[in-house]
Amino acid sequence: MVIGGGGGIGSALCDELERAAAYVRVIRLGRPDLDLRDEATIARAAARLTDCRIRLVVNAAGFLHDGERQPEKSLRHLDPEFLERCFAVNAIGPALLMKHILPLLPRRGRAVFTCLSARVGSIGDNRLGGWYGYRASKAALNQLVHTAAIELARTHPDAVCVALHPGTVETRLSAPYLRDGVPCLTPAQSAGHLLAAIDRLGPADSGGFFDWRGKPIPW
Repeated sequence: MVIGGGGGIGSALCDELERAAAYVRVIRLGRPDLDLRDEATIARAAARLTDCRIRLVVNAAGFLHDGERQPEKSLRHLDPEFLERCFAVNAIGPALLMKHILPLLPRRGRAVFTCLSARVGSIGDNRLGGWYGYRASKAALNQLVHTAAIELARTHPDAVCVALHPGTVETRLSAPYLRDGVPCLTPAQSAGHLLAAIDRLGPADSGGFFDWRGKPIPW
């Protein structure tokens, strides 16, 4: 199941999963059927999945800018409404996904739940500053994933719950910030790398934060 299956990376993930045919069914979810800012839509989507044996969930939805408001370059640009939207989509929504979806994972056998985070959400790797809302909401997401993984392990010992950085990817979301000469991935390339990294993860990795190559990222 891919949340944000209509976005750049989400769509590429679905396409790659369908080509690989490793799963019986690939479910693409996105607005309006599932809106991360509306828990009722998350609960309804989860209720329709109670008879499914879900082995992989990827939350590929996220918010960086809306075309009008851009990531903050300085404290003077902070806006409470923009901050609220960053946290609603990038942290609170994924937390509610875990609330409703993690209990549906099979209690035995490998199952993976992952949220696409971002390297800029790493506090230890932050050397440039700026992008307050996006950085802070992704850092919050990382903590939520880590905490949920601890709880999940008590009932689902074979499950994996992680945060993944997809790399710098050529999508509508990132287009205004791509610079000439800076390496970036196509959505298809990112999807392929992410799925390969997911395949290598085991229960011992649950609660971690990794990049698209499967390498740990500092908190």
